[in-house]
Amino acid sequence: MSLPSSAPAREATRLRELTPQQWRSGIASWLGWLFDGLELHLYTLIALPLVVQLLDVPSAADPAVKEKSAYIQAAFLLGWAVGGAFFGRLGDILGRSRALALTVLTYAVCTGLCAFAQTWWQLMIFRFIAALGIGGEWAVGASLLAETWPRAWRPWLAAVLQTGVNLGILLGAAVVGILSLVLPPGGERWVFLVGVLPALMVFWIRRHVPEPETWRQAVTVAQPRARDLFRGAVASTTLRTTLVCALGLSAWWLFMFWHPQHFRKLLAAEGAPAGEITRLISASFFLVNFLAIAGNFFAGFLARHLGNRPAIVLLFAGLALAMGGAFAVPRDFAALAWFWCPAIGFFSGVFGLFTMYLPPLFPILLRTTGAGFCYNIGRVAAAVASLVFGLYAPVGDFRGALLWSGGLALAAALASCWLPVRTHEDEAT
Repeated sequence: MSLPSSAPAREATRLRELTPQQWRSGIASWLGWLFDGLELHLYTLIALPLVVQLLDVPSAADPAVKEKSAYIQAAFLLGWAVGGAFFGRLGDILGRSRALALTVLTYAVCTGLCAFAQTWWQLMIFRFIAALGIGGEWAVGASLLAETWPRAWRPWLAAVLQTGVNLGILLGAAVVGILSLVLPPGGERWVFLVGVLPALMVFWIRRHVPEPETWRQAVTVAQPRARDLFRGAVASTTLRTTLVCALGLSAWWLFMFWHPQHFRKLLAAEGAPAGEITRLISASFFLVNFLAIAGNFFAGFLARHLGNRPAIVLLFAGLALAMGGAFAVPRDFAALAWFWCPAIGFFSGVFGLFTMYLPPLFPILLRTTGAGFCYNIGRVAAAVASLVFGLYAPVGDFRGALLWSGGLALAAALASCWLPVRTHEDEAT
């Protein structure tokens, strides 16, 4: 028996034609992504001074700082991957709205607990559990929108959702920048308490965001198992999309984690005060993510006119070129922070396309499972990459690790040439 189509019952062409349910699901998903971005980068911006404090060593030049930072980041990325698969499966079994509420509650509470970590391994555990919720929110929120909003709007929906992440990152940079002015030296840990705020959204989600009609109909007809991702025609989709996500996300997360550390090294060598270093890095983060917002809509424009696969190939190629230009030769902080890294941010708009591209590739009751697995399994590859470069690169040689990220982005561009074109919806019709 075939499953019902996941296309919305009402294909609105204007905002005023959207139903209240569509507005509520859209707002819930966007806010979830906004807080994802906030939670993601609170740690990235203060990682070095916080780990120095927890290890009780004199400076970030101590090899243990780089080693433990790599472990913490790897645990976070691994938790993101596990959470994508775990909560993705719950989204198919329990429903999109219920699973979305659980993911937000998980990452909000555990981010707050990071403020009370007394050792580096406690921080690692809290970051791992918080990442479970962040990874799950991606798959569940994307599927919720794919099943409630008009199909023709998906390229722009992808841009808007990814913009929520970017604005969350900007919010995180602003929070860290402002609090750095008022917190005493060694007080960076308290910025994590800001991460508790999303927990309040859970009550609104459970009260006002209903389950999509397509999921409610499908759950009474059939219940495929997670292993069906690796059977039949679905297996090819799973493997091809997983490869691209693994390569692309490894490239991006090498950049996102190591470039602030590279900036700290450059600014320290220039004699900048500690507080000024944090503010300059926050400002650079702001610019990178401001350009990423423009990149999200450029990606949507390309996808609408060229299709998802050509747009993904072109944007990954641009990301590789920008990373190569930034780190192929030594550059000072000004050149990297105000030109090359913002260019990298612009091409990172490619990741927004996966939001609406991945879920429809899978049957309805494998939708959050498939999207969550394929996209977030890339975090495992990124976790391995973080460990490799964190443990085996020469101490302080962040540029070498960052240059490798450009090679991974190029490999992602090549692998993207074999991404699926037809969706499960196309095949069903």
